[in-house]
Amino acid sequence: MTQSQILSFGSWKSPITSDLIVSQTVGLGSVTSEGFAPGSSGLGSAEALGDRHKIYWLELRPQEKGRSVLVRLNSDGTTTDITPELFSVKTRVHEYGGGAYLIKDDIVYFSNKSDDRVYRQVVGKTPEPLTSESLRRYADFILDETRDRLICACEDHTIPEQEPVNSIIAIALATGEITTLVEGSDFYTSPRLSPDGQYLAFISWDHPNMPWDSSYLWLMNLESGSKELVAGGTRESICEPKWSPEGKLYFSSDRSVPRQSRDRTNWWNLYCRNHDGMIECLHQMPAEFAYPHWVFGLSTYSFVGDNNIVCAYSQNGRWYLGIIDRERGSLARGVDTNIKQFRPIKTPYTNISSVQTTSEGEVLFIGGCPTQPTAVIKLNLETETCTILKKAADLNIDPDYFSQPEAIAFPTENGLTAYGWYYPPQNPDYEPPKGELPPLIVKSHGGPTAAASVNLNLRIQYWTSRGFAYVDVNYGGSIGYGRQYRERLENNWGIVDVDDCVNAAKYLVKQRKADENRLVISGSSAGGYTTLAALTFRDIFKAGASYYGISDLETIAKDTHKFESRYFDHLIGKYPETKEIYQQRSPINFTEKLSCPVIFFQGLEDKVVPPNQAKVMFEAIKNKGLPVAYIVFEDEGHGFRQGANIKKALESEFYFYAQLFGFQPADQLEPIEIINRNY
Repeated sequence: MTQSQILSFGSWKSPITSDLIVSQTVGLGSVTSEGFAPGSSGLGSAEALGDRHKIYWLELRPQEKGRSVLVRLNSDGTTTDITPELFSVKTRVHEYGGGAYLIKDDIVYFSNKSDDRVYRQVVGKTPEPLTSESLRRYADFILDETRDRLICACEDHTIPEQEPVNSIIAIALATGEITTLVEGSDFYTSPRLSPDGQYLAFISWDHPNMPWDSSYLWLMNLESGSKELVAGGTRESICEPKWSPEGKLYFSSDRSVPRQSRDRTNWWNLYCRNHDGMIECLHQMPAEFAYPHWVFGLSTYSFVGDNNIVCAYSQNGRWYLGIIDRERGSLARGVDTNIKQFRPIKTPYTNISSVQTTSEGEVLFIGGCPTQPTAVIKLNLETETCTILKKAADLNIDPDYFSQPEAIAFPTENGLTAYGWYYPPQNPDYEPPKGELPPLIVKSHGGPTAAASVNLNLRIQYWTSRGFAYVDVNYGGSIGYGRQYRERLENNWGIVDVDDCVNAAKYLVKQRKADENRLVISGSSAGGYTTLAALTFRDIFKAGASYYGISDLETIAKDTHKFESRYFDHLIGKYPETKEIYQQRSPINFTEKLSCPVIFFQGLEDKVVPPNQAKVMFEAIKNKGLPVAYIVFEDEGHGFRQGANIKKALESEFYFYAQLFGFQPADQLEPIEIINRNY
């Protein structure tokens, strides 16, 4: 064992390089399993594969310019790409997409990124377009076999200078002809067909609400066209309707329920609508059994066996797996709650998504934890053992280089408590000079209705292994702590989130876990706004990094996509009635208060946050004489997906801090232009 070298924070050499992050990692998502059908064709037979089901998932590949590829697992553990080159399985509905493919009997139906058309692909053959060229976008596909058609959500951009029209449609498989099934509301998601093909469940909501504010679950008779409201309301959010094999409708809701304790209200718990129309809560628990509808195709639970539901749930910022006995899990029938209708499943994973089950009763999901790369996991429920099917990265790195997150709860404004995940500097090869405290990066996550995830994030480890401390803040408004915590941000965006990020930094300084003279805040999208607001309206941070962040709330309120066009009504107030508040909270209007350096990153194809937001802020800071850098990517949208650009952004941010704080990086970094460097 070699002795650690004494070297200042920020100058440590790390095996976690930017090249490693972009060249050996893929994004994993949208796991599904398909049983074999008699006479099915494709890349192999059931006998050849040695399984009774096939497993698929999507891979987002930065090294292929962000192409999204459908992949199949083979019986020998290898994988086969189903999506040919020049195609990318992605949809732009709501701009964030999701739910981009469906597979049945070795036939894939998918949305293609480049032209937004729906394609039909027999596995192993060239995809053929099902829909014609148009300005429509499609997502969240289901197959209506009785009527030989697809049913999906549609977003129609045909009429210029007008808000897109959302609906639920049917696409005839023989002709590609489109029939509108449901329209009239501003948004639709989650069309789900009953096992007998008679009923269609779906969710709708309208401006100014977001789906986590207020949404409605409907049941439509496909023969008569009649609709019935199942659940939902002005202060109720519905997620993930699904039909059980016997034809009962399940969903998640954060409705208020008869409470046995204060903690047992306003959490996304699982409910069932029985054949008699009664709504029953399966298991009351102060935990979130759903994720807000930012994207289509989310799955946090699935049916397994005759009576069970396997489900993911979030408590105190991390995710778990559990199982509910559907027959014993109904509180409405007076079942003794001491009966173990719910039990947790032990796994090492702290971030769990895309939960599915196979015909053999196994559980599939995407799992992440602090010490292993995110992976596609298969769980045997009988033995509770997990098998890794595919890793997001094959890392040959000693786990001693990985910083372990520590859950922190810290005091914030109005006598409240906020939360976060603190990552200390970690590198077994180095230790700092005695008495030196590390620079701290405070991360304000996007959304803002989202949360910090607890998994192995190589971008975080990039910083901590070089001697930075890092705190991922779950400020008020984050999910995972119930509706009441989520609603702290109502009318208070730019205040509560900023206060919580500031107080996280103060807390860690007080704990002597961070250097108060080297505090940095960084964020993307909505987190970029929190970053810029903190730098402008507070004086604790010494530098910041904004990734496609918002600087002018007025402009974004008037110039953004439909899905988020009224988001600010809840976060700030109705525009233009509260125009003055928008102006007061916009960093661009108060650049005279900004007194520290900032680096901006922006994709020029961004349709969520217009590129001029970063450009105007950059010019204002430059004219003030503060150190500032502006890095643009011509071929990126909202969120960077191409490997070369991800590498460039990460290294540029590191170079920026090194120049500001005066440490010598161990890496050979390409210099960037810093305006007013000698301020």
